[in-house]
Amino acid sequence: MTPEMSEKTVLRSRLLAARAALSTESLARTAESLARRGLELAELAEASTVAAYVSVGREPGTRALLDALHARGVRVLLPVLLPDNDLDWAAYEGPEGLAKAGRGLLEPVGPRLGPEAVCAADAVLLPGLAVDGRGMRLGRGGGSYDRVLARLTRAGADPALVVLLYADEVVTRVPEEPHDHPVHAVVTPGGVTRFRP
Repeated sequence: MTPEMSEKTVLRSRLLAARAALSTESLARTAESLARRGLELAELAEASTVAAYVSVGREPGTRALLDALHARGVRVLLPVLLPDNDLDWAAYEGPEGLAKAGRGLLEPVGPRLGPEAVCAADAVLLPGLAVDGRGMRLGRGGGSYDRVLARLTRAGADPALVVLLYADEVVTRVPEEPHDHPVHAVVTPGGVTRFRP
């Protein structure tokens, strides 16, 4: 294990413990605030296609934002976890079009569009545990979104990369490895922070 991986493991543990301590009321308030702030974000307001994800457990809530984007006529793509941890994509057709999948995830039941479908997105909402002042994102460590980001780079796609977080998850420094990519913006209940490309 490299020193960066060890630092990431320690930081992930701390952040997950803080999420576990959040109250149900706090989770609900945060989800409402993130939806409101997300809809005000120019990168999402002007997008015709957004690749996103369905929050589960203690993740900052995305459901209200997904529904609002869908209601606006935005094509929302949601991930489908493949056996090798890569991601396929399918269109979001509303909450009734979601089904329980492995690892506690909710996935769309519609036709699979292929891993390359994400390259058509104008904006990509990335799950994360933290973002630092340089825009470096700390994920859960499964590598699924590292593959997505690498795929976007290979395809020459340049969507806005946005992370939804709790306020205390914008940190001083996230340990980074060569494969890590910075994001363009982070949305918290307190507002939006943008990072220079």
